[in-house]
Amino acid sequence: MEVVLAQPRGFCAGVDRAIEIVERALKAYGAPIYVRHEIVHNTYVVDDLRRKGAVFVNELDEVPGGGTVVFSAHGVSKAVQTDAARRGLRVFDATCPLVTKVHVEVAKMHAAGYDIVMIGHEGHPEVEGTMGQLTGGMHLVETVDDVAKLVVRDPARLAYVTQTTLSLDDAAAVISALKQRFPKIAEPKKADICYATQNRQDAVKFMAPQVDLVIVVGSLNSSNSNRLREVAERFGVPAYLVDTAVQLDPTWFEGKRRIGVTAGASAPEVLVEELITALRALGGTSVRVLDGVTEDVVFPMPKGLGRAAA
Repeated sequence: MEVVLAQPRGFCAGVDRAIEIVERALKAYGAPIYVRHEIVHNTYVVDDLRRKGAVFVNELDEVPGGGTVVFSAHGVSKAVQTDAARRGLRVFDATCPLVTKVHVEVAKMHAAGYDIVMIGHEGHPEVEGTMGQLTGGMHLVETVDDVAKLVVRDPARLAYVTQTTLSLDDAAAVISALKQRFPKIAEPKKADICYATQNRQDAVKFMAPQVDLVIVVGSLNSSNSNRLREVAERFGVPAYLVDTAVQLDPTWFEGKRRIGVTAGASAPEVLVEELITALRALGGTSVRVLDGVTEDVVFPMPKGLGRAAA
């Protein structure tokens, strides 16, 4: 059995930065450092940071006055930012800069008099944070059917943004439906789906036709990891999402000659390495990395943490 690895896979620049922010805050200010929601959607990462002294909370009222809090990579609403300032919390914002870009787009579109349609998954923290940039004038759609039901104030003054971790194909279908129903709808100057999401989905599209089965390393609540599994399945290839190698089922590999492996943008490479070890024990005789994009994106640290780490 041959194992082939998608390239790129695993951590993106936004996830690297978010984890580093929590670790630097712990070094600079000591435990506990409070983190609103999971810093990124990966069980291994969250458990590791918890062992180092991070305390994950759902809401800011769980943070004691004067405490230090980190906002997750998914971003937060204006109301959460205001509440943190009112309560005198020391805040480090780990929002991915590409999510912040969407927030800036929303503000500019609103200032120009547009109502805004957000394409995204209801209940996802990134969607809640982006929708919470305004107190009104935003509409959430998830599917083409949602577009057909959409009621807007002025079809001539409408714009759209998207969640950064969507399926490229699904988002394209919804955008097409929006443009068909609202021909004057304004779009972002640059696509909102992030480079890492696109690169990882493209890598799976390249890998899937070459393999008999795909394993995606990632947590169940990770949007981008779930999208990778869906991309593989659209090629007619069985695909499974696993947090760790422990979740592998040996029956998946019966009669399979070539296994494709990738990892969501919030999954660390150590989990891929453990998976490869497990696949060798199940009959994997060779490991090959496929050709793909090499990423060199780096995002800067927030003010106050660069010197702290040094």
